[in-house]
Amino acid sequence: MSDGFTTAHLSPRPTNWQQVVSVDLRIDPEPDELEHTLDQFGNAVTQFAVHRPHTSLVVDSTIVVDVEVPPFFDTDVTWESIAAEAAAAEGWLATEVGPYLAHTPQTPALPELATLTVPVFTPGRTIADAISGLCQRIYDEFQYDAGFSDVTTPLATVLAERRGVCQDFAHVSVAALRSVGVPARYVSGYIETEPLPGEPKLVGVDASHAWCSAWAGASGGWVDFDPTNNQMPPLRHPTVGWGRDFDDITPVRGVVIGPSGSQSLVVAVDVTAID
Repeated sequence: MSDGFTTAHLSPRPTNWQQVVSVDLRIDPEPDELEHTLDQFGNAVTQFAVHRPHTSLVVDSTIVVDVEVPPFFDTDVTWESIAAEAAAAEGWLATEVGPYLAHTPQTPALPELATLTVPVFTPGRTIADAISGLCQRIYDEFQYDAGFSDVTTPLATVLAERRGVCQDFAHVSVAALRSVGVPARYVSGYIETEPLPGEPKLVGVDASHAWCSAWAGASGGWVDFDPTNNQMPPLRHPTVGWGRDFDDITPVRGVVIGPSGSQSLVVAVDVTAID
């Protein structure tokens, strides 16, 4: 490679339930250009470029965060009132929720979503019960299959086959919520996995993870849930950032320039609790 440009979302953002202790991002070879900015959603972005020949690129991110588990969300407010509040939002509130109401190419408005939403978003049901019901339904009806999909697999295929990975299930959740008028965010981060009983924890076998955040009104705020693991609230989930879909918060993306040749990508993630 003689030239390369990369954009990375690898630095976590502070939230009500997460404090960022430290971030150490190392890039080899050392970039010729390096810039740290915030995107339109408030996520930390690192942009860098290497303008000289190189045969490999290593991006090593070490972060330390203090994560609390949010309390279980409960309210008597109905999902219909949340949808009405979002539709009528003006000023700063419209700026906060508006981007998360619109469907995107990754989260299209498909009629097949009704098979998930109609049984869950029943008249008068509270937003807390509806979110929990959607989380449970996706967990029950969809099979985790690491070999089934990739970032280009259409949502319609995931809905038809009822299988995919965390990214797919997050997109299903987001699209379903938006289809009934409830703002929803795609959340990107990590999850700490637990070894089998009696087995040691292996380094590097954890993974990037994705889940969903639903808007519960100006008073309720954003409520995270993980349909892949049927958790509301999510447990052991460090948050990197959020957007409308995967394209807004892709961990690493870029372009390389040089002669044709074979390339390979190696990704390893380790999430460990610090006592």
